[in-house]
Amino acid sequence: MTFPRLTPNPVPWYNCGGPSTSSGRRETTGVRTRQLKIALGSDHAGYRLKEEVAALLRSDGYDFRDFGAFSDEPTDYPDIGRQVAEAVAGGEFDRGILVCGTGVGMSIVANKVRGIRAAVCSHEYTARISRRHNDANVLALGGRTLGPELAKEIVRVWLTNVFDPQERHVRRVGKIEPPATCGG
Repeated sequence: MTFPRLTPNPVPWYNCGGPSTSSGRRETTGVRTRQLKIALGSDHAGYRLKEEVAALLRSDGYDFRDFGAFSDEPTDYPDIGRQVAEAVAGGEFDRGILVCGTGVGMSIVANKVRGIRAAVCSHEYTARISRRHNDANVLALGGRTLGPELAKEIVRVWLTNVFDPQERHVRRVGKIEPPATCGG
C-alpha cells in the first residue's frame, strides 16, 4: 500500500521557547541541552483533544507545528499520521504526538514509517516506559478514550522522560528496526 505524498498546507508553527526550566522543555543529549521540537497532528476524532494538547505545549513553552486537522470535519487519519511520522523520521522534529479516536489507527500508520517507534499510551506508566525502555518517538492518544486532564499528564510524562541507555534496552530497541537491506 502506498500513501499519497501530500502537499503541505500552510500550518501553524509555534515557537514558544524561552529559558530552560524544570518543565522538561529541553532534552539532554551528551553534554548539550536543546529544546525539543514536536510535530502534532490529529484526525477529526482527535481534533478536540489535540487542541488541548496544543494549549499545553504552548503553555509549557515547547516548539511545535500543528499538521492538522484544523476542525472536527471528517479527515483521514493515515494522511496526517504519515506526515507527522515522516517529519519525525526525517529529523525535522524530535518527537511526534498523534491523536485519533483511540490512538490505534495513528500508531499503526506511524509505525509503517522507518525509524518510528509509536506507542499508544493510556496512562502515565505506559508513557514513562514507552520513553525509558522503548525510546518511543511518537505518542498516540485516543480522543474518544481519554479525558483532557489525563491526556495532558500523559503528554507531560512522555515529553519529560528520556531513553534509559542500559544495554538491554539498547539491544531490544535495535532489534525493532529492520536492517537497511530489507528494503523497508
